[in-house]
Amino acid sequence: MVLCRAGFEGEAAGELATAAAAAGLSGFARAGVDSGVASFELHDAATLDALEAATPWPQLIFARTAWSLHARLQALPASDRVTPLLRATQAQGRYYAQVLIEHADSDGGRELATLARALAAPLRGALQRAGLLHARAPRDLHVLLNAGDAALLCSAAHGAASPWPGGIPRLRFPSAAPSRSTLKLEEALLVLLDERERERWLRPGMRAVDLGAAPGGWTYQLVRRSIHVSAVDNGPMQPALLESGLVEHLRSDGFRWRPGKPVDWLVCDMVEQPRRVAALMAAWLRDGACRRALFNLKLPMKKRREEVQLCLGLLRAAVPGIDLRARQLHHDREEITVLALPPSPR
Repeated sequence: MVLCRAGFEGEAAGELATAAAAAGLSGFARAGVDSGVASFELHDAATLDALEAATPWPQLIFARTAWSLHARLQALPASDRVTPLLRATQAQGRYYAQVLIEHADSDGGRELATLARALAAPLRGALQRAGLLHARAPRDLHVLLNAGDAALLCSAAHGAASPWPGGIPRLRFPSAAPSRSTLKLEEALLVLLDERERERWLRPGMRAVDLGAAPGGWTYQLVRRSIHVSAVDNGPMQPALLESGLVEHLRSDGFRWRPGKPVDWLVCDMVEQPRRVAALMAAWLRDGACRRALFNLKLPMKKRREEVQLCLGLLRAAVPGIDLRARQLHHDREEITVLALPPSPR
């Protein structure tokens, strides 16, 4: 099962069903409307490990995190929710490295945040006293509260699920940033790159292009890392960014402008048809105008997953061997974020 943005349960469930079918697994998908939760339930529980292998969280676009579901608990008494959770965990016959109590990012799920925090320490203590927590255990226990008296008991290989509760990095809006869109790029760099890649590919003195930059939300994230930015947009940029000495503002059409020599990064958050943006990114990468690209694709109201696959297919056809990492991030809305890494040495 996975957590996703409320309203995108169908897309998340569809991904799970496609991955399961490709692995030859039989079952059915569930997607609760606006629940922020989707799942795929196997006809044969013995193939649970195979489903987990077929649907790793980093390869799913619409999932923020992914777990295996083991048990559904109902009618938890308000006076003692810990005891039935402990008994259900004991029934699994496994040890766990840690336990995390989580909730979905939906209207109903967010109402359970206080309860989740309140249960965390008592449940952890009960599991420790029962000898079910071991630091070197191969799996983590995840308890998803889906009502005040109901929970789903889940697990994932240690470190395989998202490291952030609910799959959402907790980011604070920088007061100096010109727009809240800056959080989209900050989250993308955190989620789509690992620590080693951030150290190698976001070094001071690198050069980047920000297409559709105004007023500078994405440019801000690059400047704070001492990266030189060509900000391409006919609109105005935040004066403080221009005063940094790291930003060149070019009042030009983002679909026509090209740099004089290759740049380290191309970033783009233009409000445009997704296929048009994908074609533009493909052209930059195919022609060697940028070494890496990170961009948003604004999705249509219908057939959103189909549009995503069409756009990614366009990129793969234009740049054979391209490494694409795509995710609908917490700070994305009707869009996904894509990191494109060409196959040439980086």
